[in-house]
This record gives sequence, structure tokens and C-alpha cells, in this order.
Amino acid sequence: MQHHVPVPTAESSTLPAPDAATGRKRPGGDGGGARRRWIPRGTPGAGPLTLLLAAGLWTYSLPRIGFREMGDYGLLDRLPLTYYLSLLVLTAGFVVGLRRAATAPWWPAAHCAALLFAIKAPPAVLYDAVRYPWASKHDAVVNTLLANGELRPEAALSGNMSAYDQWPGFFTLNAGLTRALGTESAAAYANWAPVVLGLLMIPVLVLIYRTFCRDWRLVWTAVWIFQLANWVGQDYFAPQGLAYLLHLTVIAVVLRHFVRPGSAGRLRDRTFLDPAAAAVPPPTDRRQRAVCVVVLAPLIAAVNATHQLTPVMLCVCLLALNLTRRYRNAGLLAVAGLLMLTWDLTMGRPLFTETLSTLKESIGELTQNSRAGYAGQLTGPGPELAGRAGVLMVLAIVVLAGAAVVLRRRLTRSALPLLLVSVAPVPLFAVNDYGGEMLFRVYLFGLPGAAFFAAAALVPAAAGPRPGRRKVLRDRTAAVALPAVLVLLSAGFLPSYYGKEKMYYTPPEETALVTRALDSAPDGSLILATTGSFPQALHRYDRLEHWYFAEQELPENERMLKDPAGYLAAGIPPGTRTYVVLTRTQDVYTAGEGLLPAGGFETLRTELTASPLFRTVEAHPYGVVLEYRPAIR
Repeated sequence: MQHHVPVPTAESSTLPAPDAATGRKRPGGDGGGARRRWIPRGTPGAGPLTLLLAAGLWTYSLPRIGFREMGDYGLLDRLPLTYYLSLLVLTAGFVVGLRRAATAPWWPAAHCAALLFAIKAPPAVLYDAVRYPWASKHDAVVNTLLANGELRPEAALSGNMSAYDQWPGFFTLNAGLTRALGTESAAAYANWAPVVLGLLMIPVLVLIYRTFCRDWRLVWTAVWIFQLANWVGQDYFAPQGLAYLLHLTVIAVVLRHFVRPGSAGRLRDRTFLDPAAAAVPPPTDRRQRAVCVVVLAPLIAAVNATHQLTPVMLCVCLLALNLTRRYRNAGLLAVAGLLMLTWDLTMGRPLFTETLSTLKESIGELTQNSRAGYAGQLTGPGPELAGRAGVLMVLAIVVLAGAAVVLRRRLTRSALPLLLVSVAPVPLFAVNDYGGEMLFRVYLFGLPGAAFFAAAALVPAAAGPRPGRRKVLRDRTAAVALPAVLVLLSAGFLPSYYGKEKMYYTPPEETALVTRALDSAPDGSLILATTGSFPQALHRYDRLEHWYFAEQELPENERMLKDPAGYLAAGIPPGTRTYVVLTRTQDVYTAGEGLLPAGGFETLRTELTASPLFRTVEAHPYGVVLEYRPAIR
């Protein structure tokens, strides 16, 4: 229900009327007749009511989520109806709260925080294991750092683990955090990383968006869309999530404090701007910008110490900003580039030189560099649905953002730096595939700007004192389109994020099996597995060697399945103590990612178990551990 409060119109009063979008006063009209118009206002109590109702539905849903009995569709068919209802209630409350965003922006903010918690907290609350099996390797790095008390960037460690000693910022931070919290390992809080990083991201996004927009409705809608479109899973317990937060923080400071004097031109004139556009930030002189560079240098250094790709993305974005007269600052770009090269040529030199040696093969290979994953194709109802939903989500965001760029050209002109920052990472497709993840990383780094322009397509500019018929029609269309699109984005997020959940949840019994096997393996042993995507895969990585023999093209794996024992025996160095670890999670992953044909994993397990070359050390419903015994041949 809405309260309709009569207020004087701009035509009927000499007093300035508040702008619907910003809450600021705008000049009055001609002071003519005493006409009044009825302006709807959102119900003041709607915010807390929708939050409480959504929280109640979500809490009721939690114990009814059957995550231990996931089928082909991951969590999608294990989430109760009340969970989906909680998201609908949150969306409705958010849309209603936008009506009062100018005077009460905390209600859309509270709904954004609640949405983040609703969509990403269930694994943290429910799971009795670390979500994403490969996240356990990051826990292993923290444990190794705590045990050894040193970094060895020059050491040749199996499983590409040397890179983590070469970029140790994230792991050093979590080693200290683990000690401070008194936990046994970082696994105790790892599942909370998406929620914590997401909450820290909200004020950074708001700072960026408010640099170009004074309409709180658009700002919070952009934040909401960013959270729904951020399904790629790069905010888990990993260096990328932390480095990404630091990267956006640097960009936010640059956008707000590096405007050159005399560079804004017509953008200083409000009659030239979109009604929602914010004034260009005050210019800073050379001395002020130099001080800002000094302040940002430690933050940029932290990015370089945390992740190998993010500094490249940061330099590319700063280069894009240099294309505008408004943010042209060669000094900051030079400092960022120098810090990146200094780290790459010292701590990160081994991986850096290895990457340079592969660029000759990857440069220009657009199709290969834009592939997702290793070499397989998603198979099974859940993974296939997740793949299609992800593609549709990307297309939806791109179409919405493109529509705003075309239809709101005045807003695009003022927010051009944000558009350039979003597009800047795209050329990296021509450089490298980044282990099959460049597609996801380019999308992630372009998402903040894309979400802003997508929101601009859904949130119309605030009406003036005498809105025309076209403006009224746009507002009515937006009143329907906005909630409809937000619901559709929610529907797209869930399969994109949870459709492959069967790969991501690992029972504690499987983790215990792997831990026992690797603890009992003598130092220097070789561990064989189909893929590294299983829990504790790199436990004791500094003392063991690894061969993930199915992480290759499908035709080669099909050849391997014709004689698994002979294929593996041919690749094992003579005299090496070798163990094969095959687990349920590997079965699900190799099938879902298309690394092995249907039934291939079971064939592999059966053939190896029956082979005289391998002895069963431990068999369990969640996996089997075999020891290579060449002497029996």
C-alpha cells in the first residue's frame, strides 16, 4: 500500500521542489495557479518488513536444503520453494526501496547486503567441507607456510604450486589470520570468503558509481546487478578475490582524485549532462596527484604481491584511462608498470619467464584463448544448464549495457572512463588463455562498468517539472522492466552458480581418505589422479610429486582408457614410489567437464583395481587408493 501525500508542484510554488532521484532542490516554476499533483511515495515500513520476511523464509529453508543428496542439477532441485520465495521478497523490497532511495538510501543498501548473504552464504552455513575442491590447495599453502615459516620462490614444486610462493600476499595474510583466530587451519572460515569479499566490495562499487552518477536508484541497482552477474566463482578463498578488491579500490581512488585541471570542458555544464550524471570531481594539481601516487603505491604493490594476472589488468585499465584527457596520468601508469615488472623479475621470475616462453604459441589464438576450462565440453543436465545460463547472463548484461550506451549518450559521455575501464581487459583474449580461465577473468574485470550501464538501461532519468508523454511512457515501461529483469537475472544466477554444485561439495569422508593416503606416502612419492579437482589434492605438496593424467584432450584420454594400467606405467619414472588416488569428486568432475567419456571413470577404476601392476591400499565408497607395484609384472 502507498501513502499519497499532496505536495506543491514546481508550477504551483516558488519554493524549490526536491529532485526525485537525488533529493536535491531544483528551481521552482512560474508561481502560477495553486494546482497540486499527487506524488506516490514508497511505504516507510516496507524496507524492514521485506527484510524480516525474506530472512524468515531463508532461515526456514536452510535445514531443508538437501546438499548431501545432490543429483544431476546440483543444488537447484535441492533448494526448497521457500528459498526461491525469499529471493522474490528481497527483490520486491529492493524495488520498493528504490522509490525512496534519495532520502533513505540505507534501505536499498540493506537489501543489497541481504541479497549477497542470501545467494552466497548457504554453503558457508551448511557445508562441512570447503566448497570447491581446488580451494583446498590454498589452505595447503597456508598450512605449509605456517609449518615451514619461509617462502621458496625458486623451488620447483609439483602441481604448479611454485607460483604461490612467488605471489604469497594472500597466503601470508591468511597465515596471520589463522594464528590470530586460533583456528586449526584456514579451512575453518574459507567458505565465508565470497560473503566477506562481497560486503567489502559494496562501498568500493558505490564510490565508483557515485563518481559518475548522483541518482541513488541507479547506483544501488548497479550494485544489485553486479552481485547477480558475479556468478563466475572468482570470489572464493583464493588470491584472485583479494587482488580484485584491491584493484577496484585503486580504480576508485583514481577516478575520484586524478581529474586534470581544465579537462572536463562541457561536462561542467549541467545542461549538457544526463539528469542522473554526477558533476565531474574537482580537479587536482600535479602536486596533489603526486601525493596520491605515493599513497596508492603500497596498494599497487599489494596487488602485485597477491596475484599474477591482476597487475596486468590494472595496468591495462590505467592505460585505457590515459586515453582520456580527463584522467591522463603517465606517472601513475609508469609506477604501476614498474612495480609489476620489478615483482615479475624478482619474486615471480620463474613463472614470468615460463609464461613469456609460451606467448609465441598463444598470441593471436583468439578461439583457443577464449575457451573455458581445460579441454573438455560440459556434459550432464546440471553442467550443461550452468553453461547455457552463464552464456545467457553474459549476453543479457552486454545487451542491457549496450542499450544504455546508445540510448543514454549524455550519461555515456560523462561516464566514458568507466566504459573504457570495462572494455580494456577484452584485448587480453589475444595474448593468453590463462589456463582456460581468461574468459572468466575478462568478464569479471569488465563487470563493474557493465553492471552500471545495465542499470542505466533499467532506471530512467528522474522526471523534470513538466515530464512529456515520452518520458511518462519510459517511466511506466521501466516500472515493469526493472523488477522483471531483476527476477530474470536471479533466475540466471542460480543455475550459473549452483548448477554444477555436485562438483563443488565433497563429503568429509572423501577428504579423510585422501588425507590418510597422502600422509602415509613417503617423501618424494608420485601421486596420480585424473584431475587436481578433488579435496586435499595438494596436501603435502612440498614433499610429493603429482601427475593429473586426464587433464588433456578427450581423444588422448580415450586412448588411455584402452589400457589404463599400461598407459600409466609407461609414464611413471623408474624407481618412483607411486600411488593412484581415485575419488568420487574426480568422477563427477571428469564427467561434468567432459574430460572422460560416459562411464570412463568407472572403467578406469575397474581396470586399475584388477591390474597386477597396482595393489589396493584402501577401498572406500568415496574412493580407492592404489599403489604401483612394477615388480609383480
